[in-house]
Amino acid sequence: MDLDQILQLAHDADASDIHIVSGHQPTMRVHQIVQRMDIPEVSPDDAMRYFKEIASDEAQSIFERQKDSDFSFAKEKFGRYRVNAHMQRGTVAMSLRTIKTKVPPLEKLSLPEIIARLTYLPRGLVLVTGDTGSGKSTTLAAMIQAMNERYAKHIITLEDPIEYALESDKCLIEQRELGQDMPTFSSGLKHALRQDPDIILVGEMRDLETTALAISAAETGHLVLSTLHTVNASQTVERIIDMYPAGQQNQIRAMLAGTLQAVVSQTLFTRQDSGGMCPAVEVLLCTPAVRNLIRESRTFEIPNVIETNRAIGMCSLDTAIGELYFNGMVSKEDAIAQAVYPDKLARQLAA
Repeated sequence: MDLDQILQLAHDADASDIHIVSGHQPTMRVHQIVQRMDIPEVSPDDAMRYFKEIASDEAQSIFERQKDSDFSFAKEKFGRYRVNAHMQRGTVAMSLRTIKTKVPPLEKLSLPEIIARLTYLPRGLVLVTGDTGSGKSTTLAAMIQAMNERYAKHIITLEDPIEYALESDKCLIEQRELGQDMPTFSSGLKHALRQDPDIILVGEMRDLETTALAISAAETGHLVLSTLHTVNASQTVERIIDMYPAGQQNQIRAMLAGTLQAVVSQTLFTRQDSGGMCPAVEVLLCTPAVRNLIRESRTFEIPNVIETNRAIGMCSLDTAIGELYFNGMVSKEDAIAQAVYPDKLARQLAA
């Protein structure tokens, strides 16, 4: 069994992820369901051979030191993959995330119309949040592509690793990969500010220094797009503030209130009415009322503001999930399982 055969099976099934673990059959995730491939178990030698086939010398060197390595690779027949190689029970294992080669247009992603309007923002901070595999990278790539087709600007992306290979259209796009083109997100972001960018995409605000630099970049007139692993808007705001020492939190509340433009929180569901996936999306727009709540440490009131401002495009995650259920797109069990307030949503769905 060679790696191309595994990739072919996953490609034919439209799998989003592939897992290769010694002593097990290769598995793939298809529409959020993990299933075994009808092929023999992978031996430790097979797993190591697959790893060396796709990992660069640098990725292999990092793996030898840290027992973990993140990298990407491309196969002409199948497309691009984001990979995490790691050790488990003393043998190599790999998780491969399929990356579509072509960036889908925003209008094909079943996202709220307000998301397209965010691509017209001249400056500020826009955050797309959600669990791993919730489609954050695809949403951001589609937003970048929409701006690429409209503006003559300079876009710099900082990614770990590069997922969609973006091609310059009206914009000039530079893509920098962690480890290969820059040592850290914070280093890449610090130097990006000296490279005359208009739009900066930061793959993830994963530490205090990166977060502080992203907010500073938004303050100085850039449009900054980034992600966080949070499930809703109010949690996102609190996560950013909690990164800072207590003595600096009032200052960062003021800075965040002045720069944050929107928080988009999404989760993916397996469609029950047809094949494929569909997103449920929470949208927070930073109106003057929201900015005041952030400044005054009243983020617990953000859900109420979202609910009372649906007319301008805001929507809570549970409302979005409820709409998917009433439109026959997701099951009641899935809807309640992924709700922020499951008991409340269960009552609404039963009404």
